[in-house]
Amino acid sequence: MPSYFSNVQVAPPIEVFHMNKMYQDDTSPTKVNLTVGAYRTEEGQPWVLPVVREAEKRLAADTTTNHEYLPVLGFEPFCKAAVELVLGKDSPAIKENRVTGVQCLSGTGSLRAGAEFLTRQLGMKTVYISAPSWGNHKLVFNNAGFDTIKTYRYWDTENRCVDIKNFIADLEAAPERSVIVLHGCAHNPTGMDPTHEQWKQVADVIKVSLICS
Repeated sequence: MPSYFSNVQVAPPIEVFHMNKMYQDDTSPTKVNLTVGAYRTEEGQPWVLPVVREAEKRLAADTTTNHEYLPVLGFEPFCKAAVELVLGKDSPAIKENRVTGVQCLSGTGSLRAGAEFLTRQLGMKTVYISAPSWGNHKLVFNNAGFDTIKTYRYWDTENRCVDIKNFIADLEAAPERSVIVLHGCAHNPTGMDPTHEQWKQVADVIKVSLICS
């Protein structure tokens, strides 16, 4: 009897992970891994932040740690702290109870949960991602049900800086009810972020154009 899975097609490899596998298989003593955006030691091993190691030790020693299932929206103190970190404790949105946080599985899981909420509950179908951007962003929104996936210009290759002029121009041209995916810090893959004043420009355009970011 043939397997139910015999006709399942193998998905094409994701480029960055495929390249990382090629790096691992390479026996060259002078190889350098620039595929995954993560901190590394001089020996090419993952560098764990000291604060992470300290947090792990405290959690392991804390006998009061809750190991039960978390609420559907996640660990409330964590969500509250994350929102305050992103928006600031004095944010009007927090004071007016206009914002909430949801704990998800890493960046990709967060994007997928957010994308499905936006398209299923709010009927949004158009999303803008930066050019360039992390490779899976387009796939996440496409599989979540977005019909139109566009890009906004972000990187000025010639001057090696944020292309703020064209960035703003593309946001201004976006139709209402478009979703704009912004990288809050450490833009992937350029590593270059807008200045504080440039972020203000971006925020002003979003407010005026009534688009969702």
